[in-house]
Amino acid sequence: MDGSIQFFTLFLLGFFGGGHCVGMCGGLSSAFALQLPPHLNRFGLIVLLNSGRIASYVAIGCMVGLIGQFGMALDETRWLQNGLYLAANVLLLLLGLYLAGLSAVATKIEALGKPVWKRLNPLLNKLLPIRSAKACFAVGMLWGWLPCGLVYSASLYALGSGSAAKGGMTMLAFALGTLPNLLAMGWFAAQLKNLLQKRSVRLCAGLLVAAWAAWRLMVFVGTWY
Repeated sequence: MDGSIQFFTLFLLGFFGGGHCVGMCGGLSSAFALQLPPHLNRFGLIVLLNSGRIASYVAIGCMVGLIGQFGMALDETRWLQNGLYLAANVLLLLLGLYLAGLSAVATKIEALGKPVWKRLNPLLNKLLPIRSAKACFAVGMLWGWLPCGLVYSASLYALGSGSAAKGGMTMLAFALGTLPNLLAMGWFAAQLKNLLQKRSVRLCAGLLVAAWAAWRLMVFVGTWY
């Protein structure tokens, strides 16, 4: 896949996966936003909070991209890249079904990151409530390690990119796609609280994510015939 097309695909993955962000990060984003100091610029702090989250995503992309680079150097095969692409879209499909309330399989996948989050959560608690710009950025960085199947799906793309630089760029593209949704949740935290809990919203968002993944899988399978 051409690099620019892959980055655009990851951007769309993050954007259309906004429904999953509503389900997984909406409450956390709203909680952070409602805790921001009233005497500081609210929008600037929300941007800073998400900048920290994006920085963590890029770091994850660089790390898994480096691992992928090492693995492909040992065995330069097309099947490895295809397998990672297939796995990423299957995972995204499961996430859509989970968000829509039709399947809970994705929760088992997200549980893989709980041991890491368990160690980071005490650090996060020490920084809350947010009192400064530095603490805001640090909270965002820790937030980026929250167990999330959507992030795991994007990480599989980064793993298959074959280099640390491309892995970082892949996760950056994904992170920028998630930004509009999470900025909105932070800025309109109180107003969105009731909306995010509606069953119809979660169902529509979940089916949209699942449909996007299913389409990518059909395109992939179609290339073999």
